Parts: sequence; structure tokens; C-alpha cells
Amino acid sequence: MLKFIKHNLETIDGVAIYPIISLIICFTFFVGLFVWVYTYKKETIKELSELPIKE
Repeated sequence: MLKFIKHNLETIDGVAIYPIISLIICFTFFVGLFVWVYTYKKETIKELSELPIKE
């Protein structure tokens, strides 16, 4: 099965750029997520963690 896919991908010009693009997209997403979580206010996190037991 893999050799059929590999053969088809080898015939496409410039196909080597797609893994690099996907790596860059995933890396920037997770770095952005890390920055967002790291800069989130501690008071808001505490308030959200107490939501299930407030009532």
C-alpha cells in the first residue's frame, strides 16, 4: 500500500515542501498556545477551576 502512495508522491514536483510547511504550522500553533497559556491571568484560572464546585 505504501509503495503505491510513495510512487504517486514522487511524481509531484515540489512535494518535499509540504512536510516542512506542516512542521512550521504545528510548531507555531503550539508555541502560540504555550504563550497564551503562560500569559493567562492566574485569577481567571482559579475562578474557572472553582466553577464545578461553586454550587
